[in-house]
Amino acid sequence: MIHLPNLIIDLALLLGSAAITTLIFKKLKQPLVLGYLIAGFLVGPYFDLFPTVREEGNIRVWSEIGVIFLLFSLGLEFSFKKLMKVGGASSITALVEVAFMLGLGYATGQLLGWSMMDSIFLGGVLSVSSTTIIIRAFEELGVKGQKFAGLVFGILVVEDLIAIVLLVLLSTLAVSQQFAGTEMLISVVKLVFFLILWFVGGIFFIPTLLKKTKSLMSEETMLVTAIALCLGMVVLATQVGFSPALGAFIMGSILAETTQAEKIEHLVKSVKDLFGAIFFVSVGMLIDPAMLQKYLGPVVLLTLITLVGKTVSTTLGAVISGQPLKTSVQAGMSLAQIGEFSFIIATLGLTLKVTSDFLYPIAVAVSAVTTFTTPYLIKVAEPFYGWLDKRIPAGWKAALARYSTGAQTISQASDWQVVLKGYVINMIVCTVIILAIGLLSSLYVLPEMEELAGLKWGRAITAIGTFLVMMPFLWALAVRRVETTAFSNLYAQNRYKGPLWLLRIARIVLAVFLIGLMLDRFYSFAVAFSVTAVFLIVLVIFSRRIQVFYDRLEARFFTNFNAREAAQAAAEKERTPVLAPWDAHLASFNVRADWEGVGKTLEELGLREKYGVNIAVIERGERLLPIPPKSERLYPGDRLQVIGTDEQISLFREYIDQHLPEIKPVKTEIELRRYEVLPGSHVFGKTIRQSGIREQARGLVVGIERDTNRILNPVSDMMLENGDVVWVVGNPKRTAALFRVKGESQKPVA
Repeated sequence: MIHLPNLIIDLALLLGSAAITTLIFKKLKQPLVLGYLIAGFLVGPYFDLFPTVREEGNIRVWSEIGVIFLLFSLGLEFSFKKLMKVGGASSITALVEVAFMLGLGYATGQLLGWSMMDSIFLGGVLSVSSTTIIIRAFEELGVKGQKFAGLVFGILVVEDLIAIVLLVLLSTLAVSQQFAGTEMLISVVKLVFFLILWFVGGIFFIPTLLKKTKSLMSEETMLVTAIALCLGMVVLATQVGFSPALGAFIMGSILAETTQAEKIEHLVKSVKDLFGAIFFVSVGMLIDPAMLQKYLGPVVLLTLITLVGKTVSTTLGAVISGQPLKTSVQAGMSLAQIGEFSFIIATLGLTLKVTSDFLYPIAVAVSAVTTFTTPYLIKVAEPFYGWLDKRIPAGWKAALARYSTGAQTISQASDWQVVLKGYVINMIVCTVIILAIGLLSSLYVLPEMEELAGLKWGRAITAIGTFLVMMPFLWALAVRRVETTAFSNLYAQNRYKGPLWLLRIARIVLAVFLIGLMLDRFYSFAVAFSVTAVFLIVLVIFSRRIQVFYDRLEARFFTNFNAREAAQAAAEKERTPVLAPWDAHLASFNVRADWEGVGKTLEELGLREKYGVNIAVIERGERLLPIPPKSERLYPGDRLQVIGTDEQISLFREYIDQHLPEIKPVKTEIELRRYEVLPGSHVFGKTIRQSGIREQARGLVVGIERDTNRILNPVSDMMLENGDVVWVVGNPKRTAALFRVKGESQKPVA
């Protein structure tokens, strides 16, 4: 008999149970995460009616891989630019909410008599909302386009970043087992140092690598390369003392800035879904009913604290940031749950063996309950605001309105703010790069050179080589002009010349200190001091050449950094004249027997006038009715091919109120094409009605581009002029014949 490893048997059991439970939850329209948790409970060690996973250790390893891919995918969606565009309102709200819940969670743990570490980790568990659950709830409820949804998405972005920092700080705290201020500060500085270094280095090298190898990248090689980069950063992060999750998140956020971000995200999605499912199922395996029964009181208490605390703190934070009360209440009630990051934080406590066994199943139970309540809270948020609005004193409402208006007033940054911001960013980035070069050189290059060239020459060669690599960044730190316009405006005023010179001197002193610090790792203090002066002279003499080289480095960085946006802008510009106007496209709908439009003519329904859509084809049994006349009636079972924009299609979908099964594409001779009106063609100088597009080609004119203007659903007596681009849905062969110039075989423009 062939021996089958337990790992394969366990995976078959795990994924089989997950498949069954998620199908049931999908049918019940409940979050799939809960299905995974229940699947894990059913195959876990605390439930005996079904087979149990044999080797939990292997599943834990797979679940760690799941965390890595969850964070990698989150990084791909994150993008540093997205954080910069989030705005102050989301940042302030997220900081207020996280700080409030951290404190409330810690205080609750202490009141329950838990240990300090249990209380601290409880605060971390309760502080971060679930991105996955909220996004799915918004999609199901159709509220993604509302104002408060934009605020919620911004808060989630900031919360995810705060959660990454929490993982690092909690890891440090778990090791020291006490609030050591110095160690925590060192950890934060270390985190900032490596974040800047990895981001700058990643943006400089990785987009260039993907660009150079683009012609060699199939989907398979792209997937392998992306996962290799992810796991490589995971290894690097763990080597310097951070969690694997941080490394995965950083690499995802770097790749999010490349032109291949969408493709990588698409390729990784299936891998993320697979390992993410294993992670959530492994979480469910740890649910101990006996433990939950024993701690039923804390579960209920923490559930109430999560629902009330996150609602109040988020609402308060949003109001402080200047948001209207209605938006604040809706955002607060949307974020009243915990989810995947809470599991990761609780897992961290178990892995480091600093939290009690009961914290994990309690976190899972609270998450399960709050996941169920999230859609209902979102639904009742607006009615609750209406109830609250009636009971707030008029004076309070007026004060809130004035505060909201004042807080959202856009203020222009002063020249001092611009200069200081530019100098601080320049000094921090250059310092990080210079220190990194010095550390890498002294730790890795110097020992090799001493072995190859001897102690004396090895040190000399390494020091000179290190300085040459540092030179562009030393020049940028000490000499380069920063924010020249704002600087000149300030320098023109005599009272600001002194402070500006102090800024310049501070940069030069910092550069000298860094050179001395680097040389001190190779020579004694006296030698380092004397050689520093020589290096400074070299830096001044070759300043112009160094500037040219640095400008090339900086240009490459910003080219890579802005490549994704530039590619999107170029594609949009290129796409504008050739894609359907207003992003129109075809969508299919079935006509139900109970729909109010059954039996009515297209003219009576007025779909074009009300929703802007056009019926391109009616499929009735085996018959196809292309470009139906306005007198055509609609019958049950008809399948409509409707043309319109995303917004128009969405509005029509709400009207017809039809959730369609998967529709197999129907091969018809009806297509959306664009044609240019040229002198000598059949349609030139005629109105749309006279052109015969409807009668002869069975076509429908849905739009006309004339110069820079776009005319949607033009009237039938509009004249077709030279150079017009006419968008027609119909038989392309017949339509092309009408636009063909005599003696030419003109094809559609698109």
